[in-house]
Amino acid sequence: MLRYSDVTPKEIYLNRRRFLAAGGAALGALAPGALSLRAGTKLDGVKPSSLSTTEKQTPASIGTQYNNFYEFGTGKDEPVKNARNFKTSPWTVSIEGEVGKPKVWDLDAVMKVAPLEERIYRHRCVEGWSIVVPWIGFPLGALLKQAEPTSKAKYVAFQSFYDPKQMLSSRQAHIQFPYVEGLRVDEAMHPLALLSVGVYGETLPPQNGAPLRLVLPWKYGFKSIKSIVKIRLMEKQPPTTWNLEWPQAYGFYANVNPEVEHPTHSQAQEERLGVGFFGQRMKTQKFNGYGDLVAGLYQGMDLRRNY
Repeated sequence: MLRYSDVTPKEIYLNRRRFLAAGGAALGALAPGALSLRAGTKLDGVKPSSLSTTEKQTPASIGTQYNNFYEFGTGKDEPVKNARNFKTSPWTVSIEGEVGKPKVWDLDAVMKVAPLEERIYRHRCVEGWSIVVPWIGFPLGALLKQAEPTSKAKYVAFQSFYDPKQMLSSRQAHIQFPYVEGLRVDEAMHPLALLSVGVYGETLPPQNGAPLRLVLPWKYGFKSIKSIVKIRLMEKQPPTTWNLEWPQAYGFYANVNPEVEHPTHSQAQEERLGVGFFGQRMKTQKFNGYGDLVAGLYQGMDLRRNY
């Protein structure tokens, strides 16, 4: 397994000021005409997806105000307040590593990769609660194919934006920043893996991971990395933030599995927020109910060991 420094170069993660300077230069290199999408901008021409669940949606007042985003606070109600002035334009995303066509994409170009769809997905948090959210985006695979992954590309590593001037420090949040995540290439290419630019009919608000985030409905929520600025195709398994912090609780795969307990609690049940006054208790489904679509990715694997 790779180390954290294999995704974030040592001289950058040890020197945040240099990281900011490099990031600022990249963000300023936008092509003319790049989109300037503010949070709350209505997204038109979005098609409904056949991959959507028909379950009742969680109210926007919960889905956009009860968030995990440690860069802006460790409490669920903190990101909506602390991320209020987070600037997400201009924005660029680099795709590099084991690809034939490495490139720095501006948000405008990313938005044109594939038609936008609304996908209503179930989500399960490792803490025991779940929600149903109408995301707007397009398949992650559509963007990765543009970079032409090489035969050596076995994994995809992701990195979030980080600015210590407007976000918590690693000491305050108790996790290492910038936030990093990873997938196998076949997981990343799966049609369910969504790059989201919107939610509830509008562009993403800052607390939900604006302007570009990953959505993986069959995995626990911490895998759906927010505010992405770097995607790197790799030959070896990349490090991931929560797995580095507590590997016994946060595995690399993090597939929703009621049969594998968290060290502090059972995962057999969940509380669906927004249903009734106190929420609704229900049984947790393996792969969060998406097993018919994704179980084949893990055929022959020990899902207790590869949690």
